[in-house]
Amino acid sequence: MANRINYDREMQAVLDRLDAEHRRPKLLLHACCAPCSSATLERLAGHFELSILYYNPNIYPPEEYHRRENELERFVRDAGYYGVAVIELPYEPQEFYDTVKGLEEEPEKGGRCTVCYRLRLERAAQYAAEHGFEWFTTTLSISPVKDPVRLNTIGMELAKKYGLNYLQSEFRKRDGYKRSLVLSAEYGLYRQDYCGCEFSKKARGV
Repeated sequence: MANRINYDREMQAVLDRLDAEHRRPKLLLHACCAPCSSATLERLAGHFELSILYYNPNIYPPEEYHRRENELERFVRDAGYYGVAVIELPYEPQEFYDTVKGLEEEPEKGGRCTVCYRLRLERAAQYAAEHGFEWFTTTLSISPVKDPVRLNTIGMELAKKYGLNYLQSEFRKRDGYKRSLVLSAEYGLYRQDYCGCEFSKKARGV
């Protein structure tokens, strides 16, 4: 792990360069929920023209999916991120089940999670490429239980495939995760107690 990329430093270099160039390019931020979006938006809003993509066919059950999406829209509104659009793609959970078929018994953080990362990031990359975004990234790296190496590796591969820039990140650094806890308390955000999918829910016993 000695040669591991410092994703936070890579991101800060991008932000510093954009500031020096007095540019705010369009960035599509894939988001899983309001708590993970809170500190991420705070970090990025001054540097990009942001839109949020809520695409999470993994989330189970439907009531949970809609609750997270509603909380995300409420946070964006209540926190005053005017001009930041929340784009919700159709909720089609069968996309997730088809993608992870054969990996149902994988442990958390295993191969099923890698496939789920790619499913959501690829849809974000496709949307970004189709709608004139220069950059894309995801809030997922703010979570202590998500693997930033896998997330950023997949993101960079997809950026090359779709002709985009991927903002490498580890949003939990610089106390990003702790800041998300503070903002969640400040805005009374619903914080889920499992990642999202049926399998993670069962693994947590909730």
